[in-house]
Amino acid sequence: MTKDGGEMAEEQKKKPCRFWIWALASVVFRLILISFPGNLNLSSRPEVSTPLTSIRRLAEGYWLKQASMSPYAGSMYHGSPLLLSVLGPLTVQRIKGHSFLLCSLVFVIADVLSAMLLRGIGQKLQMAYGLNARLLGVLKSSRDKGILPCGDIAALVYLWNPFTIVSCVGLSTSPIENLAVILSLYGAVTRRVPLAAFGLVMATQLSLYPATLTIPIIFILGYGLDAPPLKLFLQIRSVEKEDTSTSAVSKQAKLKPNTRLPFLWKTVVHFVFWVLLWSLYLLVLCGLSLSKYGGLEEMFTRTYGFILSIEDLSPNIGVFWYFFAEVFDFFRNFFLIVFHVNILFLLLPLAIRLKHRPCFLAFIYLAICSILKSYPSVGDAALYLSLWSLFVNELTDMKFSYFLFCGYLGISLLSPVMHNLWIWRGTGNANFYFGNAIGYACFQIVFVVESVSAMLNHDRSLRKSNSNHREVEN
Repeated sequence: MTKDGGEMAEEQKKKPCRFWIWALASVVFRLILISFPGNLNLSSRPEVSTPLTSIRRLAEGYWLKQASMSPYAGSMYHGSPLLLSVLGPLTVQRIKGHSFLLCSLVFVIADVLSAMLLRGIGQKLQMAYGLNARLLGVLKSSRDKGILPCGDIAALVYLWNPFTIVSCVGLSTSPIENLAVILSLYGAVTRRVPLAAFGLVMATQLSLYPATLTIPIIFILGYGLDAPPLKLFLQIRSVEKEDTSTSAVSKQAKLKPNTRLPFLWKTVVHFVFWVLLWSLYLLVLCGLSLSKYGGLEEMFTRTYGFILSIEDLSPNIGVFWYFFAEVFDFFRNFFLIVFHVNILFLLLPLAIRLKHRPCFLAFIYLAICSILKSYPSVGDAALYLSLWSLFVNELTDMKFSYFLFCGYLGISLLSPVMHNLWIWRGTGNANFYFGNAIGYACFQIVFVVESVSAMLNHDRSLRKSNSNHREVEN
């Protein structure tokens, strides 16, 4: 017994060392890629940079502001004025011939911070998973080797994901947006309400779509972390009461006080207060920054209005650009409403079905937004793939994993080839690149559907194992 305990202690000591070695190696790898001249021309790739995340457009907006003009003049920059104030001064600094070296270092720091926050989220979810599994009788002890370190896995997946690396090296502002999203989830998981509100407001200010995370964050603060359905715990409680009670009280009467999971309204109201406070504070800052250039009305028109109206039809890995390049102007507004409302239609059914797993619900929302957003990039996929890694314990039986991995890999390799054949060689046309985008969207849809199916099957398997466990005890 002492030998086994010593070996387990040594293994637990080695695991953090291995994690930090791999994390440090990912940082070194990024710095090596950044040192190449022109950053391997990744900043010009439509898969990496979009009209909303391009650092070159941000530099153009900062130059216009320095010239006493509106940063939104000329329809080049469509990002946050606060991001312009933070990163803008760094774009004019040249170090050893590199124009955006300081911006690249900021993106590296943002990736490292995101990974550390993901690790913290994963550790909380791992503790909750182990506790719930022991209550249901699935695990015997907290040291059970069946529990994977989902926090370390998610952090390393984020740091070593090729999508994350090319977004960082390609001078996309996606690492900043991803950091804000992960910060909001970390604040909710750790019950730091002001931090969760700040992350959500910042993420929504940088990009409109993270506003959908309001629902999962409210569920996390109100109900708690991800757990199996409440019915399983009620069944265990009812069995314990039947075994220990000698009264003739019915089973339904015993379960009646505990059939609903308590909702912490006070914490949610606290969260809403901080969201309103941070929103007001950021609006004041944005208004002061743009006081000479049209104010907040100009900002909303050039940022959120630009996202919703899809004015820029330059190619990207989404499907909107091709469709709205072909549609008649008479039907444009109708299809704009249809495309954007698709996201809203999916929010409520998923919230009802997955309210007991709010962190997983946040992952599903981000994946759906990545599919249906106006200007997607690989940075969006890097975010939801790392969040998916937080649930490796629950999604071990997910189907088509190898097929999806090959699909993502094939699309990643074919996308630059199709773009080169169309734009530079002239031997193809827009259908080549759009076909690749359609394939990418299909793989993402299959990935989301299979993830939800695997999670629901996991809950069903817990119900079956729980019933079998009770039969064995009886």
